[in-house]
Amino acid sequence: MPVNPIVKQFDLSEEELEAQVQEAMKGLEDAEVEEAYDQSVCSFEQDKIIQGTIVNIIADSAIIDVGYKSEGAVPLDQFDNASELSIGDEVEVLLESVEDDDGLVALSKRKADRQRGWERVVATHNEGDEITGKVTRKIKGGLLVDIGVPVFLPASQIGIRRTGDISEYIGQEMRCKIIKIDEARMNIVVSRRRLIEEQRESQKKELLEGIELGQIRKGVVKNITEFGAFVDLGGLDGLLHITDMSWGRISHPSDLVKIDEEIEVKILKVDKEKERISLGLKQKEESPWSNIEEKYPVGSRVEGRVVNVLSYGAFIQLEPGVEGLVHISEMSWTKRINHPNQMVSIGDEAEVVVLEIKKEKQEISLGMKQVEQNPWDLVAEKFPIGTVIEGTVRNLTNYGAFVELEDGIDGLLHVADMSWTKKVIHPNEIVQKGDVVRAIVLNVDQDRKRIALGLKQLEEDPWDSDIPENYKVGMVVNGGVTKITNFGVFVELEENLEGLLHISELADQKVGSAEEVVNTGDKVSVKIIRVDPEARKIGLSLKEVEGSSGPESSEAASGDAPAAEDAAEAPAEEAAAEGSAEEAPAEEAAAEESAEEAPAEEAAAEESAEEAPAEEAPAEDGSADEAGE
Repeated sequence: MPVNPIVKQFDLSEEELEAQVQEAMKGLEDAEVEEAYDQSVCSFEQDKIIQGTIVNIIADSAIIDVGYKSEGAVPLDQFDNASELSIGDEVEVLLESVEDDDGLVALSKRKADRQRGWERVVATHNEGDEITGKVTRKIKGGLLVDIGVPVFLPASQIGIRRTGDISEYIGQEMRCKIIKIDEARMNIVVSRRRLIEEQRESQKKELLEGIELGQIRKGVVKNITEFGAFVDLGGLDGLLHITDMSWGRISHPSDLVKIDEEIEVKILKVDKEKERISLGLKQKEESPWSNIEEKYPVGSRVEGRVVNVLSYGAFIQLEPGVEGLVHISEMSWTKRINHPNQMVSIGDEAEVVVLEIKKEKQEISLGMKQVEQNPWDLVAEKFPIGTVIEGTVRNLTNYGAFVELEDGIDGLLHVADMSWTKKVIHPNEIVQKGDVVRAIVLNVDQDRKRIALGLKQLEEDPWDSDIPENYKVGMVVNGGVTKITNFGVFVELEENLEGLLHISELADQKVGSAEEVVNTGDKVSVKIIRVDPEARKIGLSLKEVEGSSGPESSEAASGDAPAAEDAAEAPAEEAAAEGSAEEAPAEEAAAEESAEEAPAEEAAAEESAEEAPAEEAPAEDGSADEAGE
């Protein structure tokens, strides 16, 4: 048999309970009792606030009589003043149900307080009113704020900029604005952001009215980006650009300022229509460029630190906010530098010379090589004309070989100065890259930083005596075919000595192509028909050796083809087409002239780095290397 809840709650026996009931109902008819019960039940309405009296306090609950057949128990933690409660105190409670599972009245003091609080808030506040409450806890999507009743503050409405962890606001007093009241659901939504925005709008208007260029104002750093920081001046944010933070070099705005840090800034620019303000931090101090000429006069030696290295040069910091550029062409007198990192690295200490100052552009040109003496100033003394030197072939080009005399000092051995007798088309016919050669200094141009060298000048010119004595007109000599052109054949008579066998001297009949008669490598017997020491030419004839030497033969030769001497003096266009050094056009002659007379474009391709722009020097050196290799 189930135990009566009254018996269980108040520790009474069934017999004792029955006796008390009978005593209470003595004199009442059953009909009267039933009617009284029905009336009492009808007077109770669920979810309504009713008045009750505390009849007992047992353990952690207060027993409250609300005039119903049974009492209700309310936990003491629902009372704000639980320690002050006494039997007989009247309290308001909410009737949740007439009977719970135990047959007791289900009451709630907390819900009654909430409803009364809600009624007070609704009665005294409207949407748009400002209220103050205490943040009690964090819930999904925002915070609960107690203003007498708990109201909802969405996370998006806490502030203008969303914070990472909204839990930091728990326990804080917070002023908000009511943005929505839902009476049906007993729900209120508030916004702190709305209130801040309205306050900032008023502050912004006041700020724009009073702000002026050059003012020093306090502000709070609210946001940091790659390009700067946004500072709240009180109603409006101003931009502090990274270039206006420091006269010195900084990598990121966070190097100087932090979020929520209060700083003083200078007003640089104000656009009231667009509500934009530009701020400066470095402008609070005098620019280090104001007296730059006095601190760093042109020609003075100074020390600095390398702060950046680019393809065209290196930036040297002389002091915070003052940097100068050492162009790649100003790094060394003699070294051929492809990139500045061959000379310096970031963080290096460097001694430099001030070359030029452009104060208005805040630019300083610096030089590293000027710290040392220019070795070209001593070249004329170290390598006078006529000096026999020994050096290493550093590079080959189409027109000559560059020979290193000492570190960074090269001389040009032109193809025209390599052999007295051989027609040199490319220097690799005589020398190779890396060869150690002896040569004689022909010319020194200190201003243009050029030294002309000669190889053939180490020996006597065989055309002065040996060749004219050894090779006479009319002699028949043997040789090997070395080259075939469209105008004739070159025949090697001895090492490095060639004669020209013109196409007209190959046969009595007209020859369309030299290959019809001879091939490269053939051994032939030829007759010398011309020796010209001044022009350094030997004319040869094959037909006069193989055919008749009588008058008829000579007439035939003179009829269909030029005479022997005419053959040797072939038209300039033929000689030019085949690269004859003796009869080459002006552009070939220029390519073959001595180093001191070489065309400017050839010389520029190989001149030292200090005479060429840094951007062009590596490319020209590279092309020279490719031509040589």
